[in-house]
Amino acid sequence: MMNGTRPLLLIPVENQVRELDPKLLLACVAAKHGFSSIVGSRREMEFNIDAFPRAIYLSKSMTIRSLLFFRIARRFGHKIVAWDEEALVHLPPKTYFSRRLDAATIKYVLSLFAWGQDNVDLWRQYPHTPKETPIHAVGNPRGDMLRTEIRTYYEHDAEALREKYGDFILINTNFNHVNAFGADINLFRPVKKPGEKARFGRAARGMSREYAKGLYEHKLAVFERFKALIPALEAAFPAHTIVVRPHPTENHHVYREIAARCQRVRVTNEGNVVPWLMAAKALVHNGCTTAVEAFVMDVPAISYRAVVNEDYDTGFYRLPNGLSHECFSFDELKQTLDSVLRGELGPPAGAERQSLVDRYLEAQDGPLACERMVRVLESLEKYPDDSSSSSLSGGLQRWILARGLDLARRVKSHLPGSHNKPEYQLHRYPALPLDDIRGRMARFQQLLGYRNEIHIEPVSDVMFRVQALSGRAMI
Repeated sequence: MMNGTRPLLLIPVENQVRELDPKLLLACVAAKHGFSSIVGSRREMEFNIDAFPRAIYLSKSMTIRSLLFFRIARRFGHKIVAWDEEALVHLPPKTYFSRRLDAATIKYVLSLFAWGQDNVDLWRQYPHTPKETPIHAVGNPRGDMLRTEIRTYYEHDAEALREKYGDFILINTNFNHVNAFGADINLFRPVKKPGEKARFGRAARGMSREYAKGLYEHKLAVFERFKALIPALEAAFPAHTIVVRPHPTENHHVYREIAARCQRVRVTNEGNVVPWLMAAKALVHNGCTTAVEAFVMDVPAISYRAVVNEDYDTGFYRLPNGLSHECFSFDELKQTLDSVLRGELGPPAGAERQSLVDRYLEAQDGPLACERMVRVLESLEKYPDDSSSSSLSGGLQRWILARGLDLARRVKSHLPGSHNKPEYQLHRYPALPLDDIRGRMARFQQLLGYRNEIHIEPVSDVMFRVQALSGRAMI
C-alpha cells in the first residue's frame, strides 16, 4: 500500500555499518509524519531510479560523481535534497570544495542539511552555492544515535560485546587513504616500475598533487606507528583485549596479520560504532570522527600523535584531536591510558571543548535532527515539479535514460578504482534479511513511543520500503 498523503522519500545508504541505523531512524520519524520511505543500497537505488514514482531523494554527497545521476533523477521527476556525510570532519575549504562539491551538481539541490554552523559557513564560502538554496543547520541522524534517549537502542549489542570481549581498549583506524580495500582507491595507485611517477587513486580526487603527496606521507607515517602500537598496547595492558576497528573502506589484511601474532588482539568492523563505544573502556585514534562521537557520549578518547604534521592535523583533524586527550609518544599514551583504566582520568571535558563541538554539531538536545529534517521535507511539497517526465517526449527520455543507466552500471563495475565493483559493494553493503530490518525498526518505535504499526517490505535484497499502515501522521 503506497502512502498518498506525502511524497515518497528515497534514503540511500553507502556504508552500511555507519549509515543504516541512523537512516532507519529517519525513516521511522518520517513515517510518523505520513511519509513512506525506501531505505537501502545507494548503488542499487541510483541505478534503478527509473523504477520509483516521483520522490524526494536524500543525497549524501554533491560531488561531480553525482552530476549525471542528479540530471537523470530530475528528468524522472525526483526532487533532491542533500547533506555531506564527510562534512563534520572535513578538509580545509579549498581542498574540500574541489573534492566534495561540484558547481553544476549543487544547482540541482533544493535544500541543504548541515551538521552544524561550521558546515553552514563552509558551504556559504563555496562560490558556487546558489544564494537562493536554503541551508538548514539541523544536525545529522548519526548525531541522533549518540543521544542518551536514542543510544539505548544499542544496549543489548553493547552488553553482548562486553560479554564477548571483556574489558577492552578500542582502536579505531582511519587509514583508508593508504590502506584502502582496493589499491586503486588509495591516494596513489601502486607503481609498476621503479622510479615511475605514481598516479592518483580515487581518494585523491579533487586534491592538488602537493596536498595529496603530503597527506599520503603523513598518513603512511601514522599508519606505521599504529601497526607498531597494536602489539605494544597488548603487552602493556595484559588485563585488556585490544579491539581494532578499521575504517569501513579499509583493507583488514594487515591488521589480521598483526592479530595472528598476538593473543588478545581482535579485528572487526561489525555493526555500528556506537555500541562499541558504549562497551569500550577507552578509544585510541588519530584524527578519527569516532572521537567526536566518543566526546558526545562521555567516553574517554585518546589521540595518539606520535607523528605530527600541523598542516594536516590542524587543517583536517582539528575537531577529533581537539576533543581528545592528546599523546605524542607511546610512554605518554601508556600513562594516560593507565590513568583512564584506573578511573583517575575521565573523558576530555571543559567549556572550550564543548564550545568547539557545539559549533560543529547541531541537535545535541531538543528535537532530534531527524525531526528537524522532516519539517524541512514537509515544506518541499510546495516546490513545483518542472520535469518533463509525464509528456510523450518525456516518456521517451525516460526509456532512453533507463537504458543508459543499465549500460552505465555495467561499464562502471569494471573501471579501476570504481566503487561499483560487486566485491566492493558487498564489502560496504551486504544483503540483510527482512527480519533484521523489522527488528531494528521495532526497537526505534519502542524508544520513540510510536504506537502505530510500521509496515516494512523488501524492494530487493538490499532495499526496503518503510511506511505507517494508517497512512496518517502518528500521534
